Amino acid sequence: MSTRPAKTNALTPADYLKKILTARVYDVAQESALEVAKNLSRRLHNTVLLKREDQQPVFSFKLRGAYNKMAHLTPAQLKKGVICASAGNHAQGVALGANRLGAKAVIVMPVTTPALKIEAVKALGGEVVLHGDSYSDAHQHALTLEQKNGMTFVHPFDDPEVIAGQGTIAMEMLRQHQGPLDAVFVAIGGGGLISGVANYIKAVRPEIKVIGVQMDDSSAMMQSVAKGKRVALTDVGLFSDGTAVKLVGEETFRISRKLVDSYITVDTDAVCAAIKDVFVDTRSIVEPAGALAVAAIKQYVAEHKTKGETYAAILCGANMNFDRLRFVAERAEVGEEREALFAVTIPEQPGSLRRFCELIGQLPSFGGGKTPRNVTEFNYRLSDADKAHVFVGLTTGVKGESSKIAAHFTKHGFEAIDLTHDELAKEHLRHMVGGHSALAHEERLLRFEFPERPGALMKFLLAMRPGWNISLFHYRNQGADYGRILMGLQVPKADDKAFATFLSALGYPYVEETRNPAYRLFLQR
Repeated sequence: MSTRPAKTNALTPADYLKKILTARVYDVAQESALEVAKNLSRRLHNTVLLKREDQQPVFSFKLRGAYNKMAHLTPAQLKKGVICASAGNHAQGVALGANRLGAKAVIVMPVTTPALKIEAVKALGGEVVLHGDSYSDAHQHALTLEQKNGMTFVHPFDDPEVIAGQGTIAMEMLRQHQGPLDAVFVAIGGGGLISGVANYIKAVRPEIKVIGVQMDDSSAMMQSVAKGKRVALTDVGLFSDGTAVKLVGEETFRISRKLVDSYITVDTDAVCAAIKDVFVDTRSIVEPAGALAVAAIKQYVAEHKTKGETYAAILCGANMNFDRLRFVAERAEVGEEREALFAVTIPEQPGSLRRFCELIGQLPSFGGGKTPRNVTEFNYRLSDADKAHVFVGLTTGVKGESSKIAAHFTKHGFEAIDLTHDELAKEHLRHMVGGHSALAHEERLLRFEFPERPGALMKFLLAMRPGWNISLFHYRNQGADYGRILMGLQVPKADDKAFATFLSALGYPYVEETRNPAYRLFLQR
C-alpha cells in the first residue's frame, strides 16, 4: 500500500502560507544569509541580492522540503523508513533529515551516479541502492521498494509538505529585506522551490514579481504553462543537472501557472558567466542550477534596460563536480561576451602573421573607450601552400563586438568568420586545429613559456629570421602568469647554430619535442 498522501482539494495560497509559517526545517537547515552582490550590482546599475542556500549543511536548499515532509510523518511511518530516488541534492537532504529523525533512509540512485555523490549520501547515514541507467529507472525501482517494504516515498518536489519547506526561503528573504524588492528570480526543475516561494510572496507581498528560470534545453515548466497542460520532454540537457527534469509535478504546475509572473530561459554560456559573477562577489562556486537566477537577472536587465531596481536571486545549490570547472571557466568569458572567437584566413607568405598581430594590436574599441586586446587563444597548422586558416580568441569590451571585429579583419584583407556563438567551434573544433602536414618540411617542435604580457609574441616574431616559417601554433590563455605555447618552426638544417643562438637570446623557457612519439604519430608526416 502506498504511503503517499491521497489527493485532496486544492490547497489555497492561504493554506500554503499557514504550512510555510509552521514548517519544521530548522532542525537541519539554517537561516541562510541574504547578501548584496556589490560588483554585480555596480555593473548592472541595479541592486542584486543573493540568497545563500549554497551554504546549507548539504550545500543546497533541498534539505528544507525533505525534512519538513519527514517531520510530519507519524512515528509508525518513520519506523518503517523513507525512500527516494535521486542522484543529487535531494538524496543528501533526505539522508540528513532521516538521520536526524532516527529513521532509515533508502536512496535509489542510477548506477551511473558519480562515486562522490554516493559517498556523500552514505556519510549522512543513507542506504544507497544502485539501479538502472537513468533517473527514471531509479524512480520506478524506488516506487517498487516503497510498495514492497511499506516505506514512505519522499518526492523531490511534488508534495505540499516539500513545497512548504522550500517556501521558508521566501519567508526568510522578506524578513531579511523589508525594503523595496522588484522581483525574485528562482530556478525551476520540477517546480518545488518556485511553488513554495511564489505561495509565500504572493500571500504577503503580491507586488513582488516571481520570475521562473529554466535552461533553454530543459524548459518543461515554461512549455507546460504555455500549453496549459503538463508537457513531458523527450530529452533534457544535463549541464544543469539540478534542474534537468522532463516532467514537472502536478501540484507544482498548478501553483506555477497561477502565481508565477513570467519565465526566462538562459543558455549554458550565460550560466557559466553567472557562476563566475557569483565567485567574484562571494568567492564561492555554485553549481549550474545555483547560478540560473543570476544569469536571468543579467538577461532581464539587458532586455528591459532597468536601473535602480532591486532583485533577489536564490543560489539554490553548490554541489559542483570539480571536473566541470574547466568547462565553466572556458565558457564563462564567451557567455559574458568578454571573449570573441574567429576563424581568420591569412596569406601563407612571410610576414603575414606579423601583419595580422599588428592589426590586432591596432583594433579600435567598438563600444566606446579604450579596450586592451589580449589574445586568449591562437591555433594554426600549416595545411595549404597559399592560405593559412587560424582559430583566434580575443578579449572584448562590450557585448555585440565580435561581428564588428570580424568585419574589421575582413576590411583589412584578412577574411574572418565570427565563431563566438558557434557551438561546434566552441565545444570541439577549437581543440582539433592541426594534424599531419605534407608541407611542414624540416619542422622542429618546441614548447615555450611566454610571459603573459602584451608584446611577448611580437618580440618572438620580430626576432625570427626571414627564412624561418611557423608551421604550427597552439596557445590558450589558462589564467597563469605564463602562457604555454606549442610551436612548429621550419628551420633549414644549415641554420641550426643560428636557431640555437636565437632561442638563447630570446630568453623564453622552452623544451624541444621534435622526437616526441606523440608528435610523430599525430602531427608529423
